[in-house]
Amino acid sequence: MFTLSSAAARQIQQAAIASGAQEMVLRIAARVDADGSMQYGMGFDDPNDEDMKLDLDGVAVVIADEHQELLNETLLDYVELQPGEFNFIFIDGRQPRGAPEQALPGGCGSGGCSGGGCGSKKRTH
Repeated sequence: MFTLSSAAARQIQQAAIASGAQEMVLRIAARVDADGSMQYGMGFDDPNDEDMKLDLDGVAVVIADEHQELLNETLLDYVELQPGEFNFIFIDGRQPRGAPEQALPGGCGSGGCSGGGCGSKKRTH
């Protein structure tokens, strides 16, 4: 199942308030690029009847059917990557232990997720 850290939930709630999206849900998506790298996306949206609906730490999250398998066992966290630089990262729990941490640089940074959605190519660092 997809999960959120409490830090990510707090930041998403703050972003929803700041952008006037309190009545919307957070849509999460993922895809595998041709080179095998994973790309994640997220943004405030309206739910569809077919979406998987989750209530995670007070955040309403939806995931379309075609993204559910890719997001299974994934954690969305909000961390300080460098001093003063906060960002969301997606951590795939299916990766073998000892594998390098995967981060989502750019995209939804310290400003949070605006209503337009955000996502950047995940890369190893």
